[in-house]
Amino acid sequence: MTEITVKASTVAQASQAPGTDLATDPMVAPVVEPEHRIRRRSVTVDGASALLGSLAGSLGLTWIAYERILPLTGALGFWLVWYAVFLVLYGTVTSMIWGRRAVADRLAAAFMATIGLLIVFVIFDQIAYTIFRGSSAIQHSNFFTQSMALAGPLSPLSSGGVLHAMVGSLEQMGIATVIAVPLGILAALFLVEVGGPMARPVRALIEAMTSLPEIIAGLFILALFILTFGLPKSGFAAGLALTIMMIPFVARSSEVMLRLVPGNLREASYALGASQWRTVWTVVLPTARSGLTTAVVLGMARAIGETAPVLLTSGFSSFMNANPFSGWQTSLPLYIYESVRLPQQSEVQRAFGAALVLILVVLVLFTIARVLGGKPPGELTRRQRRRIARDRLAQSVRTEGDTHASA
Repeated sequence: MTEITVKASTVAQASQAPGTDLATDPMVAPVVEPEHRIRRRSVTVDGASALLGSLAGSLGLTWIAYERILPLTGALGFWLVWYAVFLVLYGTVTSMIWGRRAVADRLAAAFMATIGLLIVFVIFDQIAYTIFRGSSAIQHSNFFTQSMALAGPLSPLSSGGVLHAMVGSLEQMGIATVIAVPLGILAALFLVEVGGPMARPVRALIEAMTSLPEIIAGLFILALFILTFGLPKSGFAAGLALTIMMIPFVARSSEVMLRLVPGNLREASYALGASQWRTVWTVVLPTARSGLTTAVVLGMARAIGETAPVLLTSGFSSFMNANPFSGWQTSLPLYIYESVRLPQQSEVQRAFGAALVLILVVLVLFTIARVLGGKPPGELTRRQRRRIARDRLAQSVRTEGDTHASA
């Protein structure tokens, strides 16, 4: 349903004396009629009938061709042929009702809706399969409260868990986020607000780092910090490797969001006498807050599932290690990688359970980021709407009081 607000014409409802011109008499105040909302149906009977009829007709034609006429088999081929027949039939039916432009619009809408449904189906299918394979492991409470220090590949699912991997992933992602987010946003601010001759090499470097294989980041930290400077393998070293993976994604996404900030907001700030850093801090960043939050989430999603950098820089351990600056520390992706390679069925089930935990961790982080990001620019919070309503009510009361006093 689409709502359209139409303002009614302004008419005078009061009676007039003979010879009084309503349009020119300033003593006669016109009465404004209230706004009326007209609801326009975006889904019509003709459109729904054309869509449902095309779906049913194409399915019947494809079934007859596969089962009765042509010697064809295979579920994938059946659905591909059905979809092609559906598009042809849908375009033919809609051309009998609407013009060429409407037919092209409806075909494009049907194709994009199909792509969206396919993507959603793939995501839900992966999540459902992970739940199905890992449900036998996550139904035990020890899976979330114990490590694998006292359990082995032959131990039952009632013994051992992934607590050490969960702690490792959270600490490593925390280190990477604390370092990568300020650097990425500062790089984006430099490209958008400062520019100059250094903008092109900085942008080229960020684009090159975006396509950098994750194992190169791990090898860089291994060669420079571990082998050269003597930094031990630890969660902090893994966090540095994940930082290299996060910075280019945060920088590129933040640059896009900062460029969406209208230029007249900056000009208005400069016209009021604000400096550049003040404009960036009080105007640009608050306006792009929601988009910057999305950029941070994309960077975290890019880094939290990496395995090769963690394997090269932190090592694999079955014991709990809550200190990221000393000793080997395991993350969830590394635990999944090591467990799924084992032939024992219990270890494979633990790996799928850890994959489900990783999905839940990403979901929690995304929810927290969206809450911290707040509402889009220009959208008022509930408290702001209540405050505006109170101010309007107080203003109307004062106006009525002044009117009675003057009368």
